[in-house]
Amino acid sequence: MVKPLSAAISSILLLSVISGNARAQDAEAVADSETKDSAAVDLDNVVVTGTRSPKAVDKIPGAITLVSKEEVQRSLVLTEDATAVLARSVPGYAESSQAMSNTGENLRGRVALRLFDGVPQGSPLREGTRNATFTDMGIVGRIEVINGPSASEGIGAAGGIINYLSAAPTKEGNEVTLITRYSTQFADDSDGWKLGLNFARKDGDFDMLASASIIDRGISYDADGRRVGMNTSGSVADSEARNLFLKAGYNFGTDGSQRIEGSVSHFKIEGKANYIQVLGCRPEEFAICGETRTNTSERGQIFGSKAAFNDFKQYQLTYSHFDFFGGTLVVNGYKADQAMRYLVENSSDRQDPLIAPIGTIYDQSEILTDKQGLRTSWTRPSLFSVEGLELRAGLDLVKDTAEQRLALTNRVWVPPMEYKSRAPWLQLSWDVGPLTFSGGIRREDGELHVDDYTTTWFRDRRFVQGGTLDYQENLVNAGVVWRINEGFSVFGSYGEGFTLANVGIPLRNIQCSNDSPEGTQPDGCPNDPQISVGDLLDLNAIVVDNTEFGFTWRGSRGSLSGSHYDSKSDFGQSLSIDPATNDFVLLRAPVRIKGYELSGDYRFSEKWKASAVYSHTRGKTSFWSADAAGRYPAGGLNRPMGVLDINPDKFAWSVTWNFVPRGDITLGATTLFSRKLSGTDVRAFDGQRFSFTEQTHGYTLVDLGVNYETERWGRFSLGIENLLDKQYILSWSQPPGGFQNYWAGRGRMVSLTHTIKF
Repeated sequence: MVKPLSAAISSILLLSVISGNARAQDAEAVADSETKDSAAVDLDNVVVTGTRSPKAVDKIPGAITLVSKEEVQRSLVLTEDATAVLARSVPGYAESSQAMSNTGENLRGRVALRLFDGVPQGSPLREGTRNATFTDMGIVGRIEVINGPSASEGIGAAGGIINYLSAAPTKEGNEVTLITRYSTQFADDSDGWKLGLNFARKDGDFDMLASASIIDRGISYDADGRRVGMNTSGSVADSEARNLFLKAGYNFGTDGSQRIEGSVSHFKIEGKANYIQVLGCRPEEFAICGETRTNTSERGQIFGSKAAFNDFKQYQLTYSHFDFFGGTLVVNGYKADQAMRYLVENSSDRQDPLIAPIGTIYDQSEILTDKQGLRTSWTRPSLFSVEGLELRAGLDLVKDTAEQRLALTNRVWVPPMEYKSRAPWLQLSWDVGPLTFSGGIRREDGELHVDDYTTTWFRDRRFVQGGTLDYQENLVNAGVVWRINEGFSVFGSYGEGFTLANVGIPLRNIQCSNDSPEGTQPDGCPNDPQISVGDLLDLNAIVVDNTEFGFTWRGSRGSLSGSHYDSKSDFGQSLSIDPATNDFVLLRAPVRIKGYELSGDYRFSEKWKASAVYSHTRGKTSFWSADAAGRYPAGGLNRPMGVLDINPDKFAWSVTWNFVPRGDITLGATTLFSRKLSGTDVRAFDGQRFSFTEQTHGYTLVDLGVNYETERWGRFSLGIENLLDKQYILSWSQPPGGFQNYWAGRGRMVSLTHTIKF
């Protein structure tokens, strides 16, 4: 019997992950995760399933980042946070929130569609920023990131696709992997541990992967030794996560031309409820508090409160036929149930004098989502016997439901919503010598049904008539890749993405038209005309147009790739914070986002390698939306989009030294730059003046990782996150907007990991 050693690996992975970064045609990024040499990679054998069917990366006209299994494992040496690897390795991905919440974690300034084995996580009907914590990262084989809007997965991919793919057995026979981990900040109750067990079996045509894990996390501290506040949208600190995963597949038919595969996943992370949040005081509130301090946590519980959690379950079954009328047929059915409970709050929007005196009600919201889907695709190479001409076509059916309740008092906050969609799609690509042309269309035909409901006391108990809204959109894409020579290629593309705005926010914020800022009028709005969901412009769909061009160069020792993008939506969305409730407010207005990205790596010798990525993104929207009565249009693009939507410039680098054949050390750093934004506008209709100013202060975090593989006792790793113990405020938490979102980042964290296979 093997006894788990507490310990090990870790750290340096960071920049190693970056070294595997691939942009649209970056060969190194697709290197076999088990291969550690610098041999050339045959790009024709590299596929990206995020595009709905296998495709060589160098034939896709767009920027793609592939994070290998090895890179994911290196990231886990530093932290178990599911998005940390993306923040360090994907140029356009925002900083990690270091929480269960992924607030502000956008991709190129827009919300990306997150998938686990192709199944959507969370719901665009009520985007609760909790859909990035859904599995144990120890079972993830690789991550595919499709940058920019995509129609290939339907609703929700207006900002791109992030697809976490579970590992697959590749070695004949049985293989058991035992993972033990210990982490600490050397402060009271900061210790954490993990125990994970993976069983893989491959026996001819049969393969399976079974996994179970438990992760216990302590409370977090910043570099000043102060406890980090519990995130109101959910914290991974002071939590316990349990994960069960089973996947099995069988190949059958002539020469294994058919395959059936099923999987079951159940992940639950739940707060231990040992701490309560203590609100901080921002610099602009110094006169009120007499000091500046971040949110912190104190031991204790609020009577009657429940633990915050993410409870994600999903089931899917896939049938593949690799010789179906000369092509490959894939039919996938899935079901996912996802529940998210948030921390207890007593903000003004939780109050109701019919329940208890104002200011005395503490309540917790819960989002419940359920989705069912059927996805089909058929890929036919050499269409009409034309070499290089490929057809991909399919039909997707989706049913997505969501609602949000105030759980402790059993009140409706966001009414039950149901979205149904039928979406046929078709994609053509043609390889003509060094050129690859591609183009396609997807017809999104959906309807959203919302039940009747009454808003809360804070929103005047206004009755809202439900109804059904129809959404139809033809989404097109086109692109070209030119492989100029063996090492250099360029691409250009145009694509459209489709999603719904965060529907739940405008639904729950409906109130009387004559409501004053000083207080609510809980009279049911008798002087207002009846309102229905069909009257809300904020429920209109978001269609994003994206134009992009870029290049990739790859030499014998290194590579360099870059791209420039211009993303537009005539009726987009951006976020701000309501000073009365400290909650998010959705602004529906035109949006334009532009940016560029660079990534590269260079191998100095067999022992030394350096990698780096850089991203720059800026966005503009309007100060006001179009008037519902038609009196004035939306404003011009004069309001800069702040850090809640768009991350500051980012530069990340790493240097790896293979000091022995079985050992390596990686030193890496990620810098978020300081940024100051400002804008003004005047509305001609009434002369009202608008202004916006935001300043964020940048910081640099250094990480260190050491790995050593023994011949008999497995791999030992040491990871040190925030090596220099830098004190900093998370960028998205810096802008004024209320006490609730003022958090420092984690200080130095030391982790030991031990991994052994037998």
